[in-house]
Amino acid sequence: MSPDERVVRRDAVGELGAALRDLVDAAVRTEVPLEELGAATAAARELAARLRAETRGLHDIAGVDDPETGERWYSPVYGPGNPIAPPLVPTDSADGRATGRVTLGKPHEGPPGLVHGGVVATLLDHVLARAVRAAGRGGLTATLTVTYRRPVQLGIPLVLAAETGEVDGRRTTARARLTPEDDPGTTLAEAEGLFVALRPERAADVFAPTGRDVAAWTSRT
Repeated sequence: MSPDERVVRRDAVGELGAALRDLVDAAVRTEVPLEELGAATAAARELAARLRAETRGLHDIAGVDDPETGERWYSPVYGPGNPIAPPLVPTDSADGRATGRVTLGKPHEGPPGLVHGGVVATLLDHVLARAVRAAGRGGLTATLTVTYRRPVQLGIPLVLAAETGEVDGRRTTARARLTPEDDPGTTLAEAEGLFVALRPERAADVFAPTGRDVAAWTSRT
């Protein structure tokens, strides 16, 4: 699709994603009677059938994505079109830094009232990888070490901040922190990651099922 068509479709995908995230939130919080649950189930199945009228294959890359930069419109971490993605708003800069702002609700709950630890790790992994890409380095996560300092409460605005560390050939390290937006001096969790860029020939093999040239995770010069 053309750049203009991609912009229009991205807007539509984002609108559907937002509506479905609202539906997911309602689904995990509802206490409606059984009859209403049954009616909602039927409506959800009807909607799923409508969306499946035209689908892409499991390894196909969506037209709204940009595999050269790593932007994934259906990412399970921040994708505007993915209803299970936390509503993370990421940013990055050319100096190898990245941030993310998010408020997490019931769909990402672990212990009662708290964010699931796996969700915290996923968010940290994403901002680490984003910082590495912002520095002009490709790479997949090789190791991720997360230290949980304090419980992360649902419903509070959070900030994630990451910066690129040492570079050694295809290997790049990065560090990140998770803090409350209104208390940046308090660390809720922190992480260190090692990212290894794939050699072009290895990337071609790994991503062969997509049928596309995927550059964001390969070695950079």
